[in-house]
Amino acid sequence: MVDLTKWPLFSLMSPQELSTIRKACVFGTSANEAIYITADDEVYALGLNCSNCLGTGDSQSSIVPKKVDILSGRKVVSLSYGSGPHILLATEDGELFAWGHNGYSQLGNGTTNQGVAPVLVSANLLNKKVTEVACGSHHSMALTDSGEVYAWGYNNCGQVGSGSTANQPTPRRVSSCLQNRVAVSIVCGQTSSLAVVDNGEVYGWGYNGNGQLGLGNNGNQLTPCRLVALQGLCVQQIVSGYAHSLALTDEGLLYAWGANTYGQLGTGNKSNQLSPVQIMTEKERIVEIAACHSTHTSAAKTQSGQVYMWGQCRGQSIVLPYLTHFACTDDVFACFATPSVMWRLLSVDHDDYLTVAQSLKKEFDNPETADLKFCVDGKYIYVHKAVLKIRCEHFRSMFQSHWNEDLKEVIEIDQFSFPVYRSFLEFLYTDNVELPPEDAIVSAPPGLLDLATSYCENRLKRLCQHIIKRGITVDNAFSLLSAAVRYDAEDLEEFCFKFCVNHLTEVTQTAAFWQIDGNLLKDFICRASRCGAFRN
Repeated sequence: MVDLTKWPLFSLMSPQELSTIRKACVFGTSANEAIYITADDEVYALGLNCSNCLGTGDSQSSIVPKKVDILSGRKVVSLSYGSGPHILLATEDGELFAWGHNGYSQLGNGTTNQGVAPVLVSANLLNKKVTEVACGSHHSMALTDSGEVYAWGYNNCGQVGSGSTANQPTPRRVSSCLQNRVAVSIVCGQTSSLAVVDNGEVYGWGYNGNGQLGLGNNGNQLTPCRLVALQGLCVQQIVSGYAHSLALTDEGLLYAWGANTYGQLGTGNKSNQLSPVQIMTEKERIVEIAACHSTHTSAAKTQSGQVYMWGQCRGQSIVLPYLTHFACTDDVFACFATPSVMWRLLSVDHDDYLTVAQSLKKEFDNPETADLKFCVDGKYIYVHKAVLKIRCEHFRSMFQSHWNEDLKEVIEIDQFSFPVYRSFLEFLYTDNVELPPEDAIVSAPPGLLDLATSYCENRLKRLCQHIIKRGITVDNAFSLLSAAVRYDAEDLEEFCFKFCVNHLTEVTQTAAFWQIDGNLLKDFICRASRCGAFRN
């Protein structure tokens, strides 16, 4: 769990107050302002209140939290901040609110008057549902549920993507190359903009003096331009720092480009990069990257949970990714970024007391309280018969008087391996699965997906599919596709198919591709052909 008191603004709050917080964001030139959302969807703000960015209706600073009444009861899904600062906030209903600094019309209301309280942004967004927001220094972007990108505000370098450098007073759809594309993610640098579309391509526009658009030059772009250097890669996540950018692919590969004065690219030197370069090549798979436009700091988290940081870290220039003892990338920004802002709207989990679920998790495989044990591969797993009956229909049936197992204190399991069966039992206590992708689907004896299918555990099947998606590689992609077809997992099959098509050349050179069942191979080739995968 993230400790909010690592950010000084939260250190004066009582444990009771902190326990109500579910989402939070710290921002400002000295990380001296914060907005948070409670479990009952109340929005509070505290801090300096520069440019009325707290949205409390006045210009007064406050060291104690003040409720933002107009946002009461609205479920917040996205929040971003600028340098003024100005604030954008999107709700679950797709509404967009803005307040704070407005010297360049970055609030999108057609004026340059500061917003002392949240105001609904409706110009050109009627009947549009906003799902994500992003702020640059003084410009704004919004993403709709249909994949449209809108931008407005300061436009001196083309960061609004309108084709000119005139400021944009109200939201305007970013078209040009994005006209017929479905965007899935947006981010802003100080004066630059980036978007990822649904096929994993990345487009950039705006200021490019340090190469932060990754186009191979340092000329500004007034309209979106595709990052050709990332051709053939499927980008899943993208983040921007003050003047640098990071991209994470669906294979867990990390690329960096742009300004490098503080080593924020992690290349081992301080030379700017005009095109994306791969970094952390010797490390394990990356699953999350972090940066934000008000800092020169970068961070990444690996599949095993290791967190690295580099760039400007408490005044030092760290030019290579440095392994920390942090549990999450958010801690890097709390402890080492300048200013120590949050790089995203942070979701907060609480473990200050043991809930029923936490108590169950604690008692899994505990011989002191167990009344039953399974023997798998000669090793014991200690469980509670009542919990298994409550949580699983298979065991509810098993522990009936007419089953022999109901009278046993030890049950032998020989059709599954110890790691697989232990993961299954642990899932019944925790709702979570921690298992390598190969054990989740393809192992001998059968994997966890086999077990979930035979025991009719649909949620476990979905979790297995999630593990597989995060662990898919060129080498195992076709094997995973084959298994998805075998288990009639349609969502997983579609995911694996798209991955194979996106990496077609590499996948067709693997042993798994040529060892696959002939009918499946034929079906794949036909389907891929219909998608245009074999066009020159």
